[in-house]
Amino acid sequence: MKKILIATLVLGLFGGTTLSVQASPEQDLKEFRDYFKNRFPGTPFNDFVNGVYSIDPASREQWEEIEEFPPYELNIEKGETLFNTPFANGKSYADCFDNGGIGIAHRYPFFDQESGEVITLEGSINACRAVNGEKPLKWSKGPIADISAYMHYTSRGEVINVVVPSDPAAQAAYQQGKNHFYAKRGQLNMACADCHVYSSGNKIRADLLSPALGHTSGFPVYRSKWGGMGTLHRRYGGCNKQVRAKPYKAQSAEYKTLEYFHTYMSNGLEINGPSARK
Repeated sequence: MKKILIATLVLGLFGGTTLSVQASPEQDLKEFRDYFKNRFPGTPFNDFVNGVYSIDPASREQWEEIEEFPPYELNIEKGETLFNTPFANGKSYADCFDNGGIGIAHRYPFFDQESGEVITLEGSINACRAVNGEKPLKWSKGPIADISAYMHYTSRGEVINVVVPSDPAAQAAYQQGKNHFYAKRGQLNMACADCHVYSSGNKIRADLLSPALGHTSGFPVYRSKWGGMGTLHRRYGGCNKQVRAKPYKAQSAEYKTLEYFHTYMSNGLEINGPSARK
């Protein structure tokens, strides 16, 4: 681990690309894409939605076999049932979303100028429950991950289109997420970018580190390690623990702005969730 950490730091200092603090979101996106296109020239742009399997032919073959009978299929079915089950007042989730909640996941997260906050899909699911007099679901896993899985499934093939308005508050939220992505934290003093930008494609123990481009397109995910579905914020918390940093709470402002930046960096790629990972 020590050797890996030293190598990561060296790459971060001399071989990586840290996006300019002054750059616009559009400039950031271009630099981000170009970095990964140059780092993995044999990987078609649209294939980055497949995470580490887009750069590792050996593990991809095994993963494709798993996807023939996806472990998350039951979660999609559960999510569909929950989505269509009326609330006590007779309304349902469909009444809370554009297009009845079908095929809209590619628009999330977005910045709500009225509230001044980043709105995530899971946040909207619980907000829908609240306005209809229902108790909130627990974040990260369980029913909320199943409903999100179903909604993402109906959005497969839709192109991610996260918008960062010129509104100063929206720009600030994007910048906060960007800062989080590149900030070192925890006892191991590592950033998201250390693993998934500078060291993407390198091995850590027996696993390859996945490229950050396309990361969010496959969520929520069924992880073998979890034995079930989990949201993006569940994964953020796990990453923080791995670098020995205290995780933030799911749907905290820190994770919502991180998701805002992280997903914006996958603009132009298709929604591919839910998906299966190790």
